[in-house]
Amino acid sequence: MTDALAAARRLAPRFAARAAGYDAGGAFPVDDFADLRQAGLFGLMVPERLGGTGAGFADYAAVAYELARGNGATALVFNMHASVTGALAGIPDTLIEALGVPESFLTARDRVLSAVADGAWYAVAMSERGVGSRLSQLSTMYTAERDGFHIKGSKTFVSGAGHADAYLVAARSAADPTLVSQFLVPADADGVTVEPTWDALGMRATSSHDLHLDVSVPADALLGGVEGLALLVAQLMPHWMVASYAAVYVGVAQAAVDAAVDHLTERRLAHLPAARARIGRADAAVAAARLVVDEAARRVDAAPGEPETNRWVWRAKLLAGTTAADVAASMLEAAGTSATRRGSALERLYRDARCGSLQPATSDVCADWLGVAALGGDPEAEGTGPRW
Repeated sequence: MTDALAAARRLAPRFAARAAGYDAGGAFPVDDFADLRQAGLFGLMVPERLGGTGAGFADYAAVAYELARGNGATALVFNMHASVTGALAGIPDTLIEALGVPESFLTARDRVLSAVADGAWYAVAMSERGVGSRLSQLSTMYTAERDGFHIKGSKTFVSGAGHADAYLVAARSAADPTLVSQFLVPADADGVTVEPTWDALGMRATSSHDLHLDVSVPADALLGGVEGLALLVAQLMPHWMVASYAAVYVGVAQAAVDAAVDHLTERRLAHLPAARARIGRADAAVAAARLVVDEAARRVDAAPGEPETNRWVWRAKLLAGTTAADVAASMLEAAGTSATRRGSALERLYRDARCGSLQPATSDVCADWLGVAALGGDPEAEGTGPRW
């Protein structure tokens, strides 16, 4: 794991140097991903027996934080890949046994993870227009076929669309819409189409285009080997659907502080008390948010799925999103009007940071979940709508 963290720290300055160009054109950071592949970081979450690093969630959080200090968009897409591979590698053996997962799934899982160790990477195709990432409300449907499944529907916010080797697709059963399953669909399969739609405020280099599916896949494309596991996994392993974003946005927040320090120093404004005070508050806020993310990650590794662990997971996402937005805004104000010009690192970081509270689970959803829990309720069952 020391080598992986060192690689992330080594790559971050390269990513930072390229970030403005990718952001300006809304282009996918192909060179960053070539570097990630060459450094072996795609295999971060893959068990050592399959050729990977065998990292835990805390290891991932440390790597993601460093990558995000270079380019938040690159780190965000890497997060999607890590969430697929981390969830696959981290499904507890007790859960596998309890669900009666067939041996064929274990073989297919190992094959998928071995491909990652060899340089393959995966994107997530979950969100849809109008419902976001609420799995129980998806309109993408699948039907069982003789030799597998047919999936039909459309996805949005698919980070890395058009560049990944495969997509983790969430869909509901046409026969029983209460069953939500996930499938690993090869990017080059007939019936998979990318529609260039991504032209957003922030995280412009993530290539989060729409994905249209009218595709047949073999039986072993079903993750878990059993239908209907997606909602259960979301509740038992929320760290990959909630807190994995947190490390990225804390890294973006730290990058904003670093950029503000550079800006103020270059323009000989660091002596201004108001500017120093903003830097000081930002430094404290980022440090506090990172401690919460680290604590959540530590608990995930020690006691995944436990109620108190999950509370830390939701806290981490809430604080990371709000901290990134608040810190980036304050750093932009401290730097002054010149930092708002297109091409300024702070201008880009401000836009990227603003997306943290909007990514699922949004800050409002996180706060509601935590509020229900603090009041003694069941945060998965109570609320104004389904969590997933």
